[in-house]
Formats: sequence, C-alpha cells, structure tokens
Amino acid sequence: MSAQLTVHRSGEPVVVAVGTTAAQLFADDRDVVVARVDGELRDLSHVLADGEEVEGVLISSEDGLAVLRHSTAHVMAQAVQQHFPEAKLGIGPPIRDGFYFDFDVERPFTPEDLKTVEKTMQRIVKEAQRFERRVVTDDEARAEMADEPYKLELIGLKSSAGDAADGADAEVGAGELTVYDNVRRDGTVAFRDLCRGPHLPTTRLSGNGYSLLRSAAAYWRGSEKNPQLQRIYGTAWPTKDELKAYQERVAEAERRDHRRLGAELDLFSFPDEIGSGLVVFHPKGGVVKREMEDYVRRRHIEEGFDYVGTPHISKGQLFETSGHLPYYEDTMFPAMELESSKYYLKAMNCPMHNLIFRSRGRSYRELPLRFFEFGSVYRYEKSGVVHGLTRVRGLTQDDSHSYVTTEQAPSEIRHLLDFVLGLLRDFGLDDYYLELSTRGDSEKFIGSDEEWAQATAVLEAAALETGLELVPDPGGAAFYGPKISVQARDAIGRTWQMSTIQYDFNQPARFGLEYTSADGSKQQPVMIHSAKFGSIERFFGVLTEHYAGAFPPWLAPVQVVGIPVADAHVDHLQAVAAQLKARGIRVEVDAADDRMPKKIRTWTKQKVPFLLIAGEEDAANGAVSFRLRDGSQDNGIPVDEAVERIVDAVQRRVQV
Repeated sequence: MSAQLTVHRSGEPVVVAVGTTAAQLFADDRDVVVARVDGELRDLSHVLADGEEVEGVLISSEDGLAVLRHSTAHVMAQAVQQHFPEAKLGIGPPIRDGFYFDFDVERPFTPEDLKTVEKTMQRIVKEAQRFERRVVTDDEARAEMADEPYKLELIGLKSSAGDAADGADAEVGAGELTVYDNVRRDGTVAFRDLCRGPHLPTTRLSGNGYSLLRSAAAYWRGSEKNPQLQRIYGTAWPTKDELKAYQERVAEAERRDHRRLGAELDLFSFPDEIGSGLVVFHPKGGVVKREMEDYVRRRHIEEGFDYVGTPHISKGQLFETSGHLPYYEDTMFPAMELESSKYYLKAMNCPMHNLIFRSRGRSYRELPLRFFEFGSVYRYEKSGVVHGLTRVRGLTQDDSHSYVTTEQAPSEIRHLLDFVLGLLRDFGLDDYYLELSTRGDSEKFIGSDEEWAQATAVLEAAALETGLELVPDPGGAAFYGPKISVQARDAIGRTWQMSTIQYDFNQPARFGLEYTSADGSKQQPVMIHSAKFGSIERFFGVLTEHYAGAFPPWLAPVQVVGIPVADAHVDHLQAVAAQLKARGIRVEVDAADDRMPKKIRTWTKQKVPFLLIAGEEDAANGAVSFRLRDGSQDNGIPVDEAVERIVDAVQRRVQV
C-alpha cells in the first residue's frame, strides 16, 4: 500500500498518494492551468505536500490569464530567437489584456517580421512543449544565461539587492532563482529563460487565441540612460471567440481614439513647436472646454466653495514645506534659478491653498472652509507615457480643498462624494465603482498608524454608504493620506480613473494651520483634497471617446446647422437661427455653394446634433425638417416647436 497524505482542495480534505502533483489533483477540470498552494501560485507539476491548501486556478480567471499571457510571451521569445539568433532577451511580463517581450536586436522589427514570428509560434504551440521549472543558484544561473547580458544584469541586481529588479518581477522575484525550459517530446530543450513563473503545463494551451499586435522601442528597465530595446506586444485569450471579441473592442477603441477625433472635429492639437504633452484647444474644442468649466464653476459655488486663484510658479521651499518635493521632484520640471532662489512650475495646488487659509486667523465658525480653482499644473511625464489628452505635461485641475474639524470630516466626504457622482451623471458617465487607496509599506508614507487608521476608516464608511462596489488598492495612497477614487466605465466598457477625494492630516501640521475652537483653544483642521474632473484635459479626452465625438447637444461645439435646399431658402433658415441664438443655442447656416446632400454629409461627419433642412414647402409653412445624427428625419415641424425641442434637449442634457 502506497504512502498517503492529506491536502485541502478548495477547503475540503482530500487523501492522495505521496508524489501526487497538482495536475493529477485537478485532472477532472481541464480549465485549471495553475494551482494556488498555500496562497502562492504554482505550476501544475508541483508535487503536493501534506497539509497544503490547494486551489485550482482557471484559465479564465485574472491569475489564469496572466499565466497564459506570460507563457505565450515565452513562446514568442523562442520564435524570435529562431529567426533572429543574435536577439538578446530583456523581460516579458503579462500586462492588461496581453503581454510584451523586449529584445536587443540589430534593427527594429517590421510588420512582416511579426507575421513570420507568429507562424513560428504556431509550430511551437503544436509541438506541445512542456514548461519545466528548475531551481538554480546564482552561479548556475549565470552559467546558463552567459549569452544573455540583460539576464545577467538582473541576477546581479538580485544578488546585491536581495529582491526583484525594476520592472522585472516576472523574471526575478524575491527568494530562489528559477529557470524554465521549453522541452520537446524527445526531451531536448528548445528554449530557456530566467523566470519566476508559473507557466502553463505545455505550449499547446497558448494556441487557442493569440495575436501579435505591434512593435515599439523601449528603454531597458524604463530608463533613458539604458540601451533602447525593441518591444513586441501581443495578446492571448483562452478561446478564439474571446480573441475576436477583444480585437473588435480594440477596433472600436481606435475608432473612438480622441487624438484622431480631435483632428477630424477640429477640437485640439499638440504642436511640436510648443512641446510634447502640451495641448492647444481650437475654437470648437474651446467651446466644449468652456462649457465644462462653466458647469463645474457653477456647481462648486452651489456646493459652498469659494473661488480662488494661485500663480503657476513658486519658490521651491513651498514644496519642501508641503512634503511634495522629496517624492515628486523627478516628475516636476527642473528648477529655475531666479534672484538667488529656486523656482518651480507648480505640480500641485494644495500648498498655495494652505497659504490662503493661513493668511489670517480662522474661527471654527468658518468651517467647513472650501477653496476651489482651475489650477494649471505642470508635470514632467516621460515621453513614453505621454498620450493625447489623457496623459499630458500641462493640465488644469478643478482643484478644491475643504478645511474641516475632525468631527466634520465624515459629513464633508459624503458631501463631496454626492457632488462627484452627480457631476459624472450629468456628463453621461453613470457606470462606476469606488477604489480605496491605503497606506503601503514604503517609507514615503508619513504620519502615525493611528492617524492613517482613522482617516482610512472615515473614507471607507463614506464610500460604503453610497452602496457602490468598493475595491481595495493597498499601497496606492498619496504620501500624506488615503484616498477614494471613482473608476468610471465608458460606453465600450473601459475603466478610467476620474474624480478623487483624499483625506490629509499631514499638510495642516506641516503648514501650522489652525483655527480657534469654541472654547478658545487653537486646533488643527483636517484638509480634504478633491478634484471632480481630475483634470479638464483628461476628462475632455475620456468624454470624446465615451461619446465617439458625438457630444450631447449641451456640450456640442455646434449644436444646430441650417441647410437650405436652395439659395432661396437661406433667409428662412437665418430667421430660425436668429431665434435659436436668442435662446443661447450655437447655430450656423450653411449658405455655401455646395449641393444639399454634400452639406448633409459634411455636417453629419462633424457629428452636429441637429440639422435643420428647409425647402420651398418648409419656408411657405414656417417649418423646418429635422435630421438627426442617426440619419432619422422628422419633417414639417413648425419653427416654434423646433426651437423648443432643441432648447429642451440642451437644457435637459439629453443625448440625441
């Protein structure tokens, strides 16, 4: 009788023979591709030990998809080295919806190269090569990776630092070093890489739905001081249907790309003469921006905020006092030497608002005291992450700060959450959840454990009261306190971080902020940061993609265009336009020489909400014909009714 041991499969005790692997334990479920053993992900080849808690991880789960994608990255790297033997391996981690792998090669990859690599991947998949894990010493790893300089660097970094190198956690993690071999059926090793794993049992499981997407340049370990490598991006899914669905989502996202729409609709541009990540808004984009600003300015005033203004630059000492400079200097523009002082373009507004609070004595009767401004800030984002309006170097925040007593903090946070969620709904974003970012283990977090616990509890309670899903984000807080962020889903299901609310007990102390309490004693206020849009630029970009450029009538740069059937009908439409302008509607009449069908096509492409067409019968009857963006038409509408219909749609902020 063979020796036995007991493990717990998904919480239930199971007796198995000594030497049983996780693969054998889950042989009845082909969708299990990796095991979670005592909380750690392990290959299915893992030999079970007595008492272990074992859970099967499905390929469709978040962890299962990461393993699938990382394994597919290895398949791709093997194929690359077959065609480019000189290629040196960088890192190849899974990322959201896919993976990448970096290579040091003699020339950039071409689209034809990617097609060739993809065909070779198919052969590797069909061979069903096994992923075999081996634990190695540092010296053994160096010997086996002798021809891979970037792997040798990672080994050296781990040896000196005792942990993973920057951006290389998928290759070298804490603890033991491991190598994975791709082994053919005849036992020969087809590919070898330094990797922490885990991986799929065989390459065959990568073959159900993968595709190589594009190549790009990338600096080794993300530093411009390091060599520039060539990165190949790919995606992998459990089934071909899921791959196809993903490709359709990508195609739709490309159609909605705000950078393309910004040019097509003449909204904004990024002139090279100004600099990377610095946007200029054209007249039509300026209309949308102004409507956004007017709305949020009015709403802040309605919610009890006082409008303030602060300069674009400041002496560096201000950011030393606030505590920002030690943590954010790398993402701030370099200092300017002026009058024997260092001046910085500001990257945040809160220190200046603190000075406004501190400018005179404050009483508890003034609290909550709320400041708000459209504060322009500047952040030196790396060139590789600058992306249209959603990641810029110059941005304008609808930045506000509430100064409250400790007792007032919970109600103020609830007030701000109601404000934020109402704003998002008014802009047509009504599918969202909340994320609670808390303190991590880093030394950057300042303040006592008790202060962090109290602040986190207040935010969590307010978030739970909304009834929305609350997702934890351990370690994601700012250095000065925890935060709630609203994660909104757009029209095609993508998630964007939008508004944030942050509880700050540190800056009031650093600036010596105080108020006189009812008993005459001096007390320190709590400071609550909130940004409703986050930044106007980012919100503009998200809205452009959410609506695919077809903004609701109240936001549309041009709300109505009159299109005459012939020149004789221009005067009739000009009279209609005058009525609309008197009601605050943005309207144009197209009196150009082009024929009516061409005008309709032109303005439809510009995504104007309402086209008003008028011919002989309309002019005679004091009417117009509506044509909407979906191509539907409503003929013979009396002018007064047409005007009211348009004004009503604008005022109610409905989409048409």
